[in-house]
Amino acid sequence: MSTRDDISNNIDWLTVLLFFLIAILGWMNIFAAVYDESANQSIFDMSLNSGRQLVFLGSSIILIIAIMVVDFKFYDTFGYFIYGGIILLLVFVLLFGREVAGSKSWFELGPMRLQPSEFAKFATAIAVAKFMSSTGFKIDRISNQIILFIIIGLPAILIILQGDTGTALVYSIFVFVFFREGMSPTLLILGTASAIIFILTLLVPNHLYLYIGITALAAATILFIKKKTFKTIALVVAGALIVSGVIRSVDYIISDVLKPHQQNRIKALINPDADPLGYGWNVTQSKIAIGSGGFTGKGFLKGTQTKFDFVPEQSTDFIFCTIGEEHGWLGSLITIGLFTVLLLRIIHIAERQKWKFARVYGYSVACILFFHFAVNIGMTIGLFPVIGIPLPLFSYGGSSLWGFAILLFVLIKLDAHRSQVLIH
Repeated sequence: MSTRDDISNNIDWLTVLLFFLIAILGWMNIFAAVYDESANQSIFDMSLNSGRQLVFLGSSIILIIAIMVVDFKFYDTFGYFIYGGIILLLVFVLLFGREVAGSKSWFELGPMRLQPSEFAKFATAIAVAKFMSSTGFKIDRISNQIILFIIIGLPAILIILQGDTGTALVYSIFVFVFFREGMSPTLLILGTASAIIFILTLLVPNHLYLYIGITALAAATILFIKKKTFKTIALVVAGALIVSGVIRSVDYIISDVLKPHQQNRIKALINPDADPLGYGWNVTQSKIAIGSGGFTGKGFLKGTQTKFDFVPEQSTDFIFCTIGEEHGWLGSLITIGLFTVLLLRIIHIAERQKWKFARVYGYSVACILFFHFAVNIGMTIGLFPVIGIPLPLFSYGGSSLWGFAILLFVLIKLDAHRSQVLIH
């Protein structure tokens, strides 16, 4: 049997099937989101998002074939070059890109637009995997941790400068990859605690109550400490001051750092009913659309909220509304189930790798996919602020679809050669 036959047998065909199944379901729902019954439209109509998405899907197959043909060691050997090239593209798009919806994130190539930030996630995952699999790497070294945070921080900063804060937040998920590879959970705990404090600060209008609560908690902690040494008391007081500083910083971030539309997204998350015709419109209409689907939905192409354009960006950021309205709770459950199976399969693939590079890359893919999946669905039902990130493989957009196709099929390529690499 030839090597090519061995590789074909080692390809994880279940993951390939899940990719195309989710992408095709996404394509059908994109058509449903833009369908106009009176115009007698076709899903293949190139003037519609669904027609263009089909072209993106077809071209992604060409990308997949190229990935499967290239030698699997290419991604490790040229990992830093791939990363550096994408960083240059992120700089160039700041200088020469076109601004769309407040974000200067796009290159305009004739009739086509390309968003480099969608490919930066793949490049960052490759660079992180290469660095963490390098000879002598130890996760507990502070110098290594600093380099890792520079690797994920550089593209995130450039994307923030483009005005696309939502995509930049995706890079925070790499912390879970570091944690999987042995980093101390301290950073994770501190990050979670900061997030909880941030949310409490938003939910409690009068911050005086929070300061009183912190003071009382610090006093009670000191009171119940058995050994009241200067060091322990100083640590408790320092902790209370840090928490107070975080609360104070929230006011500054909301008022002086975030742009008006970003402030409105935070307000809509806390209380969308306060301005249902203004900043709360998207989330309110999204929940109405999903809720109106009931158990089995109104039927394919029968969504009334969709037809009358109540939910903005319904073929991109709010594509899940179409699923909820037309296919109901059952269709939503099936969609979530498909993504869950895909995520579990990716984790399974990552865990069976003998090569550390492939394992780290696999967990990076799983984390990126999970962030997009969880946040996109969460923002459509009001659990997260609307930060404008697509539902993987489902939302309309060539750059997004190509980016996720590259992410996933590079992992499938590495996995197909798992028996040919040395244990690292």
